[in-house]
Amino acid sequence: MAHVILGLLLLRPQSLYDLVKNFEAAVSLLYSASSGSIRRALETLLTGGLIEVDEVGPGARGRKTYRVTDAGREEFHSWMTGPMAGPDAEAAALPRLFFLGLLEPDERAEVLARVVARIENDLARLEALGEQIDAAEIPEEFRDVFRFQRTTLDYGLASHRHALAWFRELAERTPAG
Repeated sequence: MAHVILGLLLLRPQSLYDLVKNFEAAVSLLYSASSGSIRRALETLLTGGLIEVDEVGPGARGRKTYRVTDAGREEFHSWMTGPMAGPDAEAAALPRLFFLGLLEPDERAEVLARVVARIENDLARLEALGEQIDAAEIPEEFRDVFRFQRTTLDYGLASHRHALAWFRELAERTPAG
């Protein structure tokens, strides 16, 4: 979540309220977060020197607006252009896609290539799992249960194939530098 917040703050300095509204309006389609989790992430980013208070509004409560520091820009860039970690390719790819326009054009192609490679790798693992499962002897009493478990894998395979075709097509349409 910290990288998503950095990306939003790179677009413009924002308050906690603004960030919550941005999560609700757009980011929630690919990443959900509560007000409390956004607040905790802001505190961590502040402590780490990745963001700073840009402005404190008038009044007793003094609404704070945050902005990204140079260290935060470097961290965001490293995350965007670095390896895609985590168990879910979609969860790793979509935030990068959302902020792809913040990178230089020549870097975008590299990020998309990493996304494609990650999806290819995950798809290969699912296909291998499917072959293992299909070769297994399923006892009669579990065949009905197995049928829906296998169908769940089929959904994952179809989803990965669609994502792979979609990201490949986007990579072809995205000019490098």
